[in-house]
Amino acid sequence: MTFLSSCIKGIAIGSGAILPGISSGVLCVIFGIYEKLLDSILNFFQDIKKNTKFLFPILIGVGIGVLIFSNILMLLFNYFPIQTKSIFIGLILGSIPSLLKEVHQKTTFKLHYCFYTLIAFFIGFLSVVLEKYISTSASANFNFVYLMISGFMMSIGIVVPGVSSTIILMLMGVYSTYLSSISLLYFPVLIPMGIGLFIGCLVFMKLTKFLLNHFYAQTFYSIIGFTLGSILVLFPPVGFDITGVICLLCILLGLFLFNLFKPNN
Repeated sequence: MTFLSSCIKGIAIGSGAILPGISSGVLCVIFGIYEKLLDSILNFFQDIKKNTKFLFPILIGVGIGVLIFSNILMLLFNYFPIQTKSIFIGLILGSIPSLLKEVHQKTTFKLHYCFYTLIAFFIGFLSVVLEKYISTSASANFNFVYLMISGFMMSIGIVVPGVSSTIILMLMGVYSTYLSSISLLYFPVLIPMGIGLFIGCLVFMKLTKFLLNHFYAQTFYSIIGFTLGSILVLFPPVGFDITGVICLLCILLGLFLFNLFKPNN
């Protein structure tokens, strides 16, 4: 990957940590860097030069995505929801053949693997749908420990594809506080959440890596299920009219963008 394309992927991944209905893990899967990202972070000190070269542009992009482009994407979701959601659907659909090809390179297909996909699909779909019924209003001040726990729990939505981190923060009542703290760079909130997020990411990355090492096919088919679960949530209510045509064209644009930025391109 070139430095620029890695930065672009990082921007999207960072934005996914803020946007409702979008999972950073799904975006890592879409861009084909999920497993490599886990390996580079967990085994960073085994090859510092190589892992730094891979991670540095992505981390720069993540920072830009969280601080700047998340607001731009939020505007796109608010003012052009059908077009924006359709492009994400195209990106997700474009990633599925690559995921299946990758898993079949290491293991043979067995029918019962579809069960893991169906279960993960249902969980991923249900978790994001719940966002519509949870209040995002700001609560009272939170103490340091609670904010650390919130950051720790948020890491699940960042590491596990298809599980939205925003619903976790909404359930814990800190979503609005989290958003305002990012926009204002309010460190009394960001520091404890960042500490919890860092610890949680290491824990859940190690767990995910363990599952990939010992139950590769089952884990990967579950990841595919979580990824597909995002589509039904994003799919806009359109009919056979001009809006439907625009939706279809944007899905095709998403497919094109995936092929443009996919690995080995």
